[in-house]
Amino acid sequence: MLYRYSEVFRTLLAVADLTLVAAAWLGAYLLRFEIGLPVPRGVPAPEPYVYALAVIVPLFLVLFRSHGLYEARRMDSPLGEASAVVRATAIGILILAALTFLVRDFSYSRGVLGLFAFSAPTAVIALRSTIRMALRRARRKGFNLRYVLLVGSGPLAESVAERILARPDAGLRMIGVVADGAIGGAVSGAPIIGGYADLKSVLHSQRVDQVIIALSRHEFERFEKVAAELADEVVNVTIVPDLLHGFSLRSSVESLDGIPVIGLQETPLFGWASLGKRSFDLVASAGLLLALSPFMGAIALAVMASSGRPVFYRQARMGHDGRVFDMLKFRSMRRDAEAAGPGWTTQGDPRRTAVGRWLRARSLDELPQLINVLRGDMSLVGPRPERPTYIETFRREIPGYMLRHKVRAGMTGWAQVHGWRGDTSIQERVEHDLYYIQKWSFWLDLRILFMTAVRAGRDHTAY
Repeated sequence: MLYRYSEVFRTLLAVADLTLVAAAWLGAYLLRFEIGLPVPRGVPAPEPYVYALAVIVPLFLVLFRSHGLYEARRMDSPLGEASAVVRATAIGILILAALTFLVRDFSYSRGVLGLFAFSAPTAVIALRSTIRMALRRARRKGFNLRYVLLVGSGPLAESVAERILARPDAGLRMIGVVADGAIGGAVSGAPIIGGYADLKSVLHSQRVDQVIIALSRHEFERFEKVAAELADEVVNVTIVPDLLHGFSLRSSVESLDGIPVIGLQETPLFGWASLGKRSFDLVASAGLLLALSPFMGAIALAVMASSGRPVFYRQARMGHDGRVFDMLKFRSMRRDAEAAGPGWTTQGDPRRTAVGRWLRARSLDELPQLINVLRGDMSLVGPRPERPTYIETFRREIPGYMLRHKVRAGMTGWAQVHGWRGDTSIQERVEHDLYYIQKWSFWLDLRILFMTAVRAGRDHTAY
């Protein structure tokens, strides 16, 4: 069967990928200089471009491997694989662009680099899409299948069975479930073909390529018995850890000198992603402050003329990693508005000034938070920060509430653009905030900023 030669297949796939990358690089040279386009500085010799392959080929092999493109991806979506190719290629292009500055005696064409940046990932994605279609066709005919036996019957096992049965194109065939239950019953559509005591007899009577153990964390003794029974079998064994069940953020597995260490509450905002988001915040907040400074100055004068000083209202809020900072707003209420203690604002709040009502109806009182973004207290997009006074209550009543502080607080966020702001459900806000943290991407930030601008144009309700 094909799966027995998976290592050979992955090697051939790597050779094909790198051949396409090399062809894309040389093809970019030919397209730029050999199809009649104007060449003001003359056509450069091809040798330096050929020699560059000595760097490009191993570089892209390392990048493709580090992005998991040569690992088993049966359950991965085509979009997930294409995204990994694009990310790896983008990093490769940045590295190549940086290296070209180190070559003193030759100047590589930016046009060639640009054409390569488009053609390389396109060619690799096209190849892999073709291979996927071929494998799906082969699996429909009974080739390249792996027969899976599931051990367990709880929510974790149900989740595993649902995912396998929902992806027949992955080539995993569920022969059944081993669990202490009614024989002939089912776990999410997969038939129960034996109890835990029948595990060995099932393995010997049926073809099983892989056993997936999906026992709950409360079945530790059962797990030890199952593992002991499988110790002298040749079947591949995979464990789905219930340690990750119920945690709200991403998980990760690292190695501590050979010991696997599972991270339970990781965010996608680290490394280059974190640096990119912070760089965007710096540039955007500085640009907006510069562009809006005359308008913000006019608002400050209006606040001062209507109700005196101070122009800004400073309020303690909790931000990234639980740090408390002073969030800035244009003052929209009377100076004695919190004489009786902090409280939620309400529709038609009598404590608002005339200018304050106009500002809050258009969310213009939030503009000084651009200063918070510039200083690093906040981000343009993220969970809205809350007052420490309320957080002590929320963290006890709402599971996962404090996970909101794994990223910088934002001027706007996924919850706000869906209407969960002000005196609305805290539970809904937390769920939306955790979804944002789990799914974060630069494009999601841009989407939220666009939705905020659209909402501001048609909805003048206050925060």
